[in-house]
Amino acid sequence: MSDRYVGIDVAKDHLDFADSAGREGKVRNDPEGIEELLKELSEPRPALVVLEASGGYESSVAAALAAAGYATAVVNPRQVRSFARATGQSAKTDAIDARLLALFGERIRPEPRLLADAGHEQLKALVARRRQLIEMLTAETNRLAQVASGPVHKGIRRHVRWLEAQIQRIDDDLDRFVRQSPIWRAKDDLLQGVPGIGPVTSRTMLAELPELGRLTHKQIAALVGVAPFNRDSGQLRGRRVVWGGRASIRSSLYMATLVATRRNPAIRAFYLRLRSHGKPTKLVLTACMRKMLVILNAIAASNRPWELRPCSA
Repeated sequence: MSDRYVGIDVAKDHLDFADSAGREGKVRNDPEGIEELLKELSEPRPALVVLEASGGYESSVAAALAAAGYATAVVNPRQVRSFARATGQSAKTDAIDARLLALFGERIRPEPRLLADAGHEQLKALVARRRQLIEMLTAETNRLAQVASGPVHKGIRRHVRWLEAQIQRIDDDLDRFVRQSPIWRAKDDLLQGVPGIGPVTSRTMLAELPELGRLTHKQIAALVGVAPFNRDSGQLRGRRVVWGGRASIRSSLYMATLVATRRNPAIRAFYLRLRSHGKPTKLVLTACMRKMLVILNAIAASNRPWELRPCSA
């Protein structure tokens, strides 16, 4: 393995790449361009390839790199911009971003990300599409309340019914997709066995948190964005705050935790204990989300159902 680190700036139509030795290039973001990129990276073989998450445009090249056996890290753009500011880099072009990503890989050494296979990508697409439909349904329902009658009211009602039918169809597709895989079905059953976790939260975890059960409780909490971070300086002791992480997982976990504070004995006892100590509701719910996530992580790691581990984490 060489000490070569490669950064790839991903755009819709093209890929700019650069390495720590100063080699640079540009190819199209299509199958032929990706094949050309793999040839460019073959000698010497890089220690790590770093890409930014780019709204899905990075999926094809990341999958091709993983299939070719390259250690690949898909990183949060905010991390890279913070790194750029720390190094005094203000200018921003595609070529500069590729060089910056190579430097980020060399200095920071991010962990290679577990990349999804084709089936996992389909599951992610279904979960993402369901979330989009829910957002559209919420917006249309709000508009319906603002229009009393007339053709606009009727049109919105038709659209609401169509969206509800589409969501039901997506739910059916998700159920079939998960149940047809013995591995996913087993994981889905384990997660839904925890009081408070329903099909939506379970399948969001399966699709968008493949690291569940593979990381420590501290790592999984930081990855999702429910781990408190210190804000201390000198004699100052600031409030602990949570930030970053995967918003879609947090949103789903929040709703599940609200249910769990009533129906899950471990989470309810934890919730009531913190509230009895005068902790603010928002802080208590965040702590309960973290505890719920740690329980799910332990169950996924051990493959043992909730009933056998009522005091997990």
